[in-house]
Amino acid sequence: METVMENSDTLEEVISCNDSCPNTQDTAAPITKPSNVQHRRNSSLQLRKGSLNQDSAPISVVYRPREGSIQLNNVSDGATSIDSSDPPISDLNLLLAATYVEDSLDGRHSDFKVSERHLKLYRLYQNKWGQVMLYVFLVMHLCLALFESPAVPGLEMSYWVTMLMETGILIFYMFRVTHISIFTPLTRFWSDTKNILILVLIGITFLDMVIYIGLTESGIYSVRWSRALRPLFAVNFPELRQIRRAFRNLRRTLPDVVNVLFLFFFSLAIFALMAYKLFGGRDLKWVDGRPYFDSYWDSIFDLYVLVTTANNPDVMMPAFDISTYYVIFFVVFLVICFFIYMNIILAVIYNNYRKHLKNEVRKSVYSKRQQLSKAFEILASNLRNKRVVTRTRFVQLMKFLDDKKNPTLINVLWIVLDSDGSDYLEKGEFLKLADLLNVEVSEVVDRTTLIGHYLPTLYNSKPSKMICAIVKNRFFGIFFDILTLVNAVVIGIANNDDTWDDAAEWVFLSLFMLEIFLKLYVFGARRFFKKVWNVFDFVVIGAAFIMGVVEAVMADEQESRLSLDVLLVLRVLRLVKIIGSVNRFKVIVHTITKILPSLLTYGAVMLVFYYIFAIVGMEAFQGLVRFSGYTAGSELYCGNEKLQNSDFWRDHYCNNNFNDVIHAFIVLFELTVVNQWHVIAYGYATVTDPWARLYFILFHLTCVIVVLNIFTAFVLEVFILEYTASCQGYLESQMEKKIQEMGLSFRKKRPRAMSTVSNENLVVSDSSESEEETESAPHPPTVEVDGGISPGVSQFYASGIDISSETDVRFHISKRLKNTEILLQKMFEKELSTHDLGPNIESLDQDLQDEHAYLVSQNHTLWSL
Repeated sequence: METVMENSDTLEEVISCNDSCPNTQDTAAPITKPSNVQHRRNSSLQLRKGSLNQDSAPISVVYRPREGSIQLNNVSDGATSIDSSDPPISDLNLLLAATYVEDSLDGRHSDFKVSERHLKLYRLYQNKWGQVMLYVFLVMHLCLALFESPAVPGLEMSYWVTMLMETGILIFYMFRVTHISIFTPLTRFWSDTKNILILVLIGITFLDMVIYIGLTESGIYSVRWSRALRPLFAVNFPELRQIRRAFRNLRRTLPDVVNVLFLFFFSLAIFALMAYKLFGGRDLKWVDGRPYFDSYWDSIFDLYVLVTTANNPDVMMPAFDISTYYVIFFVVFLVICFFIYMNIILAVIYNNYRKHLKNEVRKSVYSKRQQLSKAFEILASNLRNKRVVTRTRFVQLMKFLDDKKNPTLINVLWIVLDSDGSDYLEKGEFLKLADLLNVEVSEVVDRTTLIGHYLPTLYNSKPSKMICAIVKNRFFGIFFDILTLVNAVVIGIANNDDTWDDAAEWVFLSLFMLEIFLKLYVFGARRFFKKVWNVFDFVVIGAAFIMGVVEAVMADEQESRLSLDVLLVLRVLRLVKIIGSVNRFKVIVHTITKILPSLLTYGAVMLVFYYIFAIVGMEAFQGLVRFSGYTAGSELYCGNEKLQNSDFWRDHYCNNNFNDVIHAFIVLFELTVVNQWHVIAYGYATVTDPWARLYFILFHLTCVIVVLNIFTAFVLEVFILEYTASCQGYLESQMEKKIQEMGLSFRKKRPRAMSTVSNENLVVSDSSESEEETESAPHPPTVEVDGGISPGVSQFYASGIDISSETDVRFHISKRLKNTEILLQKMFEKELSTHDLGPNIESLDQDLQDEHAYLVSQNHTLWSL
């Protein structure tokens, strides 16, 4: 088999593949020397399948354009041992290996043709600025609903303007998809459902736009029905794989939930029939005058609302007033349909969601390992009948990934990976690289403050040192925590008519500003703004000061006072900082802050459903309900006579309308909270048709019963993981252990006398650490060593050797996770064998089965290098 790369005449390509390599063609061709190889600037090799079977040994293809020859070596043969001077690897090979490693770090599935041109196009597509542009266009596309009819008051635009904007957005989508099609094998591109859906959505949107323009220009009323499909673009682009994964889990969980929902609705239908026969025709009335269980459809809806507890105990009061025994009917109904079925639905959703999430994570882990396996074979050399990555190749890879990476950190990474001390990495050790690189460390260049740099005499004076000692003392923080608590109490007890609270607020504001200035003086702006709560204090206190000054000079005192009150209330949120500093609450608060970014995925899922239901609701209910106040002169009954004497009008729900996308989102959020949702549903059923209630039932089933329960299952899973594991994995522990053995732990006190020091970057703790903890490492002085400035430790040291006197570099393991992918992999990766590369993942949309056939197939690597 032939490995094909396009490269300049300096290329020396070494890649190992077997019959199961991806991105291959079925045409077998003999390997021959090109007659014009000496005269070609670029090679044109392509990855091909040869006549090797699955169990054949991998083949190493060495192409040297300058020599005009192609050499094939069987990797399993006794290859010659590598010498001490490891042969250099070409830049293109290094680029390919780095691409596989980067994709494994970010959780991407590498899928590109193996050639120089396609590799560069793939990396260009993954450029962060291109991804940012995609996010911007997606947001713009969704925000068009603000300007389209029915638009937000004051923002409406002509449909020609919005359609021109949408056309530009669709052209950008088409450009991104075309870019994907160029570097992706055609068979893979057209077999990927995501790409097909994007193209279909673009075509449907253009068709809808043409139809809408034609009907509108002809004076015929038309509906832009394709607007409800806009969120599906976000779901299907590769960059938003976490949202797509959540939808896949949702789709795969639904079939298991349908069985329980069928039994639930069957029971609901039976109870509704009994209620209709028991209470209908008795001239019973609801509080608003409606007939009590007047029809079978009304009975089903009223009992469904009761399952949500939104109308409890109102629904049973008319029957309760007749006879106490009728309460038995409602008690039995709630026990069966609410306490039993609703909890069974939650249990089924949790169980099946966890199963499918585990399956998704397992595929992600396999994809990560397979990409690292390909990178390993590109970098590996032959040593005593086995493939290994040497230290030289490893350093080259690390420098290629990040040319500013600290050499001492590279040393630590090597020691952790080389667990057996063999001075080379075998495949199993190399497969841990992505997990190790995802252990986050943060660096600062210099810990000397700006004042200390330009005014060292002032900063190092005795009064200045005394101020620094006071600010770094933990009682300084305790004092201002107590002051925050006192400030919250003052805000709470002050009345609107009091005048003393203004003076008190200025006193508190002055003290808080003094705290900020002192911290800026002692720690410097760089260290100060690395902490989230410092940034929060700076913004809130600074804004409060500015608003206070504005209040003093503005004529509209009421408006300025409102702004200041809002900022004062925000300051009360500093109490959360106090709670987080208590040890018994610290683990819980820390866990919550860690899982919040992961929960944004399900926030995006809810946004997709909100947008779809909002567009449908606007097309169905716009203009039927209007809000103009409830005083004399305003429109009675929300502008619709049908709402007279309804709870919707009496409860002042006129502002709960679908007249623009913002109001529609607010209504949907109220429906998600559930309380009083039936009043809104009855209101719109009154002004339209009783079947309009089906819209609200579908929203409740989709967003409340299914999506929110999946959201609950995810929260339970990740919270248990983070709370029990304390966010510390095996590799993090191993790395921290090696750092401590080498004397490079950030919190370890060092002797002040040092033989050699450097100006190497310091690695500091994350933003959750306190200022006094991060002060254990001294400022990095610049000292000449051997006639020059020491660049830091560039040579490699063995594990267990204390080199703290050789370098000023210090490391700290951050407890933060870089992305959601890492958190998910932490949940289930421990259940997989370390060397398990998994099956051939031709499509990440396919399920992996926990069956005997799959377990047997683990003995055969279907996608290996």
